[in-house]
Amino acid sequence: MKVLVTGGAGFIGSAVCRHLVKNSSDRVVNVDKLTYAGNLESLKTLSGNADYAFYKADICDQKKMLEIMRNEDIDAIMHLAAESHVDRSIDGPGAFIETNIVGTFRLLNAALEYWRGLGGKRQQEFRFHHISTDEVFGDLPFDSGIFTEVTPYAPSSPYSASKAASDHLVRAWHETYGLPVVLSNCSNNYGPYHFPEKLIPLVILNALHERALPVYGRGENVRDWLHVNDHARALEMVMKDGAIGESYNIGGNAERTNLSVVETICSVLDKKRPRAGGRKYADLITFVADRPGHDRRYAIDASKIEKELGWNPQETFESGITSTIDWYLDNEWWWRPIRNKNYAGERLGVQPAGKRS
Repeated sequence: MKVLVTGGAGFIGSAVCRHLVKNSSDRVVNVDKLTYAGNLESLKTLSGNADYAFYKADICDQKKMLEIMRNEDIDAIMHLAAESHVDRSIDGPGAFIETNIVGTFRLLNAALEYWRGLGGKRQQEFRFHHISTDEVFGDLPFDSGIFTEVTPYAPSSPYSASKAASDHLVRAWHETYGLPVVLSNCSNNYGPYHFPEKLIPLVILNALHERALPVYGRGENVRDWLHVNDHARALEMVMKDGAIGESYNIGGNAERTNLSVVETICSVLDKKRPRAGGRKYADLITFVADRPGHDRRYAIDASKIEKELGWNPQETFESGITSTIDWYLDNEWWWRPIRNKNYAGERLGVQPAGKRS
C-alpha cells in the first residue's frame, strides 16, 4: 500500500511513520506543515529509506493535497494533522478551528475528488482513516462510566470541540458522498519523541533540571495512558482491517491520576538518576492553578478493537513509563534543542498555587 500520513512529523504521526516503514511493506508519504510541534528529527531513522517520502505542506491547501495524492498514487490516508494541546487552544483557539476543522474539510474534499477518480478494486479498497481523541466525549465521574464508541459527544475545550467537529465532518462525507472512512478515538499517549510541554516529558525534563514539577489543581484528574507504539500498531490495524463507516476506541487500560503519574516518574528517576544529597524528586512537585474546563476523568473501553481486530496493548504503564524515561535520558540530542529554542519548561497559562503539602 501507499499510505499518506498527515501530521507525520508530530508525536503520534512520526510513530506511525516509523512503525509502518519498519513493520510493513507499505510506502509512507508524510505530509506536515512543520509547526512548533513538527520535528523531522523524530524521523531521522527513516532518512534515505526508499519506502518513505516527505512533503512540507498544509492540509488547508486542498489543491496541494490532491496533487500529492495523485503524484504518489495513494491507497489510504491516515489523517493525524491537528493542533493538539488543550492549553494552547484556551489561549488561542483560532489555529485549532483553522487546522482541525477547516483543514479536515479541505482534506476530505481533496480525498473525495481523488477517490472518485480511482477505478475498480482500488476505489473499493481505498480508506480515509481519521484519528481523533477521547476528549470529544467530555467529562466522566470519578467512580463510574467509561467511553464506548456510542458515547455521546460533549467536548469541554476549544481543542476537543474542534476535534469533535472534524469527527462529524468525516462521518458526513461518508454518509453523504460515500467516501470510505474509518475513525478511531484514543486515550492519552506517551512515549519517545513527545513534545516537551506535555505532562510526562515536561515532568521528566524539569526533574532532570531541578525545576518545579507543575501539577494542575490537586492532581486528581484521571487519564487512561496509552503507549504511542501500541497506538501506532492499533492505527495500522484500523486503517487496513477496520470496517468502513465504523469507529474504534483505543486505550491503554491504564487509568492514573495526574499526581500518580508524576509520583511514578519521580520514583523511577530516584533510582535511575538520584538527586544530590539523597533528596527526592517528589519534593519538586508544585500544584498550580487548574485550567478552565479541566475534565475530571477519561476512560476508554477498547473491547471493540480487541475483539474485532485482535489488538491489545503490549506495554503496561509501568513498563512503558520506565522505557520512556530511559529514552529521554539517552536522547538529549533530540529534546535539548526544543527546550532551548521553543519552550521554557512551564505549563501554559497557569499561575503557581504552591508547593506540595
